Amino acid sequence: MKSFSEQAQYVLQFINQTNKSLFLTGKAGTGKTTLLREIVETTHKNTIVVAPTGIAALNAGGVTIHSFFQLPFAAFIPDSNSEPMFADDVKFETRKTLRRHTLMNNTKKALFKNLELLIVDEVSMLRADVLDAMDFVLKSVRRNQMPFGGVQVLFIGDLLQLPPVVRNAEWNVLRNYYAGNFFFHSHVIQQSPLLYIELDKIYRQKDDRFIEVLNNLRNNRVSENDVAVLNEFVNPNFDVKTNPGYITLTTHNAKADEMNATALESLKTKEFTFFPDIVGDFSEKIFPIEAKMTLKVGAQIIFIKNDLSFEKNFFNGKMGVVKGLSFNEILVHFPEENKTIEVDRYEWQNIKYTVDPNTKEIKEEILGTYTHFPIKLAWAITVHKSQGLTFDRAVLDVSRVFLPGQAYVALSRLRSLEGLILLSPIRMNGLENDYDVMQYANHKASKEKLENELHLETKRFVRDYLMQTYSWFELSTLWRSHLQTYISEAERSKKNQFKKWAEKQSNNMDALLIHSEKFVQQIRSLFHEEPYNFQFVKERITKAYEYFFPKMDAMVFEILYTITQVKRMKGMKAFFEELNELENAFIKAVLQMKKSQLLLQILEEERTICKETLTSLSIGEYRINHLVSISQIIKATKNTLIEEEEDVSYYEDEKPKKKESKKPTADITLDYWREDMSIVQIAEIRKLTTQTIYSHFSKLVKEDKVAITELLSEGKIKELKTLFKGKESTPLGDIKAETGNRFSWEELRLYKSSF
Repeated sequence: MKSFSEQAQYVLQFINQTNKSLFLTGKAGTGKTTLLREIVETTHKNTIVVAPTGIAALNAGGVTIHSFFQLPFAAFIPDSNSEPMFADDVKFETRKTLRRHTLMNNTKKALFKNLELLIVDEVSMLRADVLDAMDFVLKSVRRNQMPFGGVQVLFIGDLLQLPPVVRNAEWNVLRNYYAGNFFFHSHVIQQSPLLYIELDKIYRQKDDRFIEVLNNLRNNRVSENDVAVLNEFVNPNFDVKTNPGYITLTTHNAKADEMNATALESLKTKEFTFFPDIVGDFSEKIFPIEAKMTLKVGAQIIFIKNDLSFEKNFFNGKMGVVKGLSFNEILVHFPEENKTIEVDRYEWQNIKYTVDPNTKEIKEEILGTYTHFPIKLAWAITVHKSQGLTFDRAVLDVSRVFLPGQAYVALSRLRSLEGLILLSPIRMNGLENDYDVMQYANHKASKEKLENELHLETKRFVRDYLMQTYSWFELSTLWRSHLQTYISEAERSKKNQFKKWAEKQSNNMDALLIHSEKFVQQIRSLFHEEPYNFQFVKERITKAYEYFFPKMDAMVFEILYTITQVKRMKGMKAFFEELNELENAFIKAVLQMKKSQLLLQILEEERTICKETLTSLSIGEYRINHLVSISQIIKATKNTLIEEEEDVSYYEDEKPKKKESKKPTADITLDYWREDMSIVQIAEIRKLTTQTIYSHFSKLVKEDKVAITELLSEGKIKELKTLFKGKESTPLGDIKAETGNRFSWEELRLYKSSF
């Protein structure tokens, strides 16, 4: 596991070994985004990431709150009695009206029911009423009245950055229900407070004097001395054009755009325009950068992403100067390092979440990709768009600060005071942060509280996990509900052929329920002791597993066997979906039994609870092994119980998709290549253009992971060797102009990567 601060380690432990909901915050540069990625990659829990806006969701690798929860774009009144209100410019929903949005299909319901961890990023923008609406949907769909429907929620963000947006017409009504707009003003948080954890190890700044000023600015304790320190760097006559390497932070988009356009126009070099490659579903609303990118040699640019390659040539916020341009090629020079690199396109993914039918794990499915150069013109940028970036040198004009905390956000982008230029002196007024936010910050947990809570919540998590594993009242209810559906069936209907089978399974479940509920009560009593007898608990759970597993396993087999028959019958889609809901619930229950055995083993061996340890081949292949057995039985007996018709599949997509891990994108392409897929096939399955896949191979050749001889013929390589002799540092654009159509861009780039 990577090295993290003490607070970050606590977060990882709370996520993986408790069900406690958390608020994770921290100053700019403390590694919140890095920790988010680590959680998503290593947690054993079924996880979904959401954010208030499309861009925030894209950057977090998730989806928007409104799309996932199927929320209408309206304010939410948190009661059932109020009537919905509509006007030309404002709309309100209530619990009563929101119910119709929770009428989801089985696929969507499965996501909610299998969800264990919800991560909400950029929570500073999340409104109190929207969070209460999310809570209501989770409780309704999951049929669980615990906070957030029993789902653990991790809120991440810096409340001193972008605040929620609430119009006056909305607030005039919402003020009757809420004390404020922030997420912590929501009813669900007021009734069930979060554990507040703050990361305080700063990775961005190393200058103690600067760190102290930023801390005081953040905490509304700005002294005259702090102001004097900042005002040492006032230079009203500073000219960015004659001082390359500085970026101006402004408070308005129009001003930033005007400064960039004017500076670009003043360059006398040739203009080049670049556009993104968009494949599949990728809405214009979530474009991470403007589609049209106009550049000239000499333009000052900034990188907006980190370099994912081995070289790590740039980071988000690193500045450079465009040195060379041609069709599909951008060369950027870093003056201080006297180094020039070719910029590769970056891939942004628009995803949706689905449930793996075999493991019941939540996974990502790529809907579309947006591939573009991860750079922007950088003579100026707004404070808003600078969030997440790190600058060595910046020019700030905070005289027009218009939001609480904006001065802090602007200043905290810098690594040190040495890179700061102020166009006007800092004034004391206008720098204060929101009072409610500062009051909420007093809830930060001490180390002692974190330690005590972790011990208490870990014990509670293990107890609840084991009780939930063997509590099958909902499974029994599902069977009873299923039996009710036969009442309206005609005696000779296809579905009615399965009525006796369903009655038998329901009776079996009811018989099991009597024993399982008694065992659940036994688990509860075992955990009353302090400390509880772990070995005795483990012994009892093992005995229960040995007794219950064969019976539950037999029921899963019966459901899958019946589904295999039904999916080949016409006019049975509704019945298939009913069985599919049963399958999802029962396989989830059986897999949790297997995981509970693993969990106790991990605790006994004092190993870390995470995705790597809480999984096994037996879990991953459980459903598949049943399906293989069923297929063999049907073939061997030539089953004629149900008249077989033409194969009618009710699955949306039966073709298994290869799960793309979080490894570098070029390495994912290499995995497909080693499976003998062509470049066209790889592009199709990854929802990328063939040009992008070729760029992956350029990286792979450069890193010696693929030989150039695997991609180009001997004759081509010989010709290209002659062509490039003495031109190793010549831009590809010049070589392409010289050779015309004799070689493609891809061939030239591949060969250049080989030396």
